[in-house]
Amino acid sequence: MSIFGRATFSSAGYAAFRPSYPPVLFNRVLAFHHQGRSQGQAASGSPSGNLLDLGCGHGVVARALAPHFSSVVGVDPSAGMVEQARRLTSSDGYGDGGGGDGGSRITFRQGGAEDLSFLADGSVDCAVAGQAAHWFDYARAWPELARVVRSGGTLAFWGYKDHVIVGHPATTPIYERFTYGEAEPVPGWESMARFWEMPGRKILRGSYRAIVPPAADWDRVTRIAWDPDRTRADAVAGAPEEALWLRKTLTLGQLQGYLRTFSAFHGWQGAHPDKKSRAEGGEGDIIDLMFDEMIAAVPEWQARGDDWKQIEVDVVWGTVLLMAKRR
Repeated sequence: MSIFGRATFSSAGYAAFRPSYPPVLFNRVLAFHHQGRSQGQAASGSPSGNLLDLGCGHGVVARALAPHFSSVVGVDPSAGMVEQARRLTSSDGYGDGGGGDGGSRITFRQGGAEDLSFLADGSVDCAVAGQAAHWFDYARAWPELARVVRSGGTLAFWGYKDHVIVGHPATTPIYERFTYGEAEPVPGWESMARFWEMPGRKILRGSYRAIVPPAADWDRVTRIAWDPDRTRADAVAGAPEEALWLRKTLTLGQLQGYLRTFSAFHGWQGAHPDKKSRAEGGEGDIIDLMFDEMIAAVPEWQARGDDWKQIEVDVVWGTVLLMAKRR
């Protein structure tokens, strides 16, 4: 994904503001992965097998799953992301110290799902991708995954999209207008709509329905998808527990920081270098203007005045988890 190589992109900011994944998600993936194991294997609890983390970003998935596998390889096309992953992972005690020279449980390397030539046939027990599978070129990725994942091995892709602030439905259409609207959200300002990289964003918003594991190579395909109700204050009413795995309490300031990790925002920044955020001493960027309208739409937020960034809100994302077994 080209956005991660741009000067406006901050790997550290991405690591700081992106939501982390809860244990319930990893437990679901591991339960699927361990189906079919012998009772002795299941009871041992010892790390075993090789994990491949595709589009590993700053290494959050690799670190979370490392205790369950003998070795973990994280792959990402962004050199900045790989560097950030090595730095964070080394401090956790699992990593390769930044050198990637082996001898550690987790190593990282620059690359993508389309070229896994550094891996031997059938050498991967579990291949995962968190918030990355919508960027793969599947004409090239599927043959590579079929080659490296062993028979009976696991594929698990998951993603999240389009958050809702629970209890404040008036903010949702404002977010939609600034993020996806074709018309100017404010006179003289364009939205972020044209800066989303396609077809990746469309695939994610479509809950990975466009990602279809080839039946000749994969079976037991399982897809769990859920979207919050974007029109009601209780946006999570009726949500199945297995799908409601990304819900966080954030301050509005943290939520603003999260929106500035959007690839579309960095594209918008590149097209409008004169429009600086207020935090940078400018008159405001597209995210500042979005929050101006959100604050105005919620009287209790507006009443807080300049202290609005400290307000805590309950945020929930639409989610999808796609899993399959190698034949």
